[in-house]
Amino acid sequence: MADEQEIMCKLESIKEIRNKTLQMEKIKTRLKAEFEALESEERHLKEYKQEMDLLLQEKMAHVEELRLIHADINVMENTIKQSENDLNKLLESTRRLHDEYKPLKEHVDALRMTLGLQRLPDLCEEEEKLSLEPACHVTNKFTGMHLYALCAKPRVGPGTPKSQNGSRMNEKKENT
Repeated sequence: MADEQEIMCKLESIKEIRNKTLQMEKIKTRLKAEFEALESEERHLKEYKQEMDLLLQEKMAHVEELRLIHADINVMENTIKQSENDLNKLLESTRRLHDEYKPLKEHVDALRMTLGLQRLPDLCEEEEKLSLEPACHVTNKFTGMHLYALCAKPRVGPGTPKSQNGSRMNEKKENT
């Protein structure tokens, strides 16, 4: 009987070893799967980091491109402001010269008329570039000012009247 009990104990131990071995095999299989998942996740993480580095490099390239565009915009804004200042100075200078010219011409015309001579032609009749008509309307988008640039308007031939009454040039031709 003692032999039977000993055999039964050994059988129980073998059964327990078998159960524990099966349990260990299941854990071992799960552990292998976990290691494979871990290695796979490490590879993915490495790929993600490489992709992140590439995206950051692309971002920096775009940031540099934007910086250069902003620098170009600043240069253009300064150029436009300088050009507007130059235009304003030229307009003011032209107005001053025109203001000097007008009374002098009127005085010369008056002197000529006292001598029976014809008046001198007006500036706009002599050359279309000397017309002070605001032909081109320029808007300064930075300051909101409206500037008037001096531009030559196309004129009709000398024999064609400008209005129903005719131009002064036509009057002179008729008088002579």
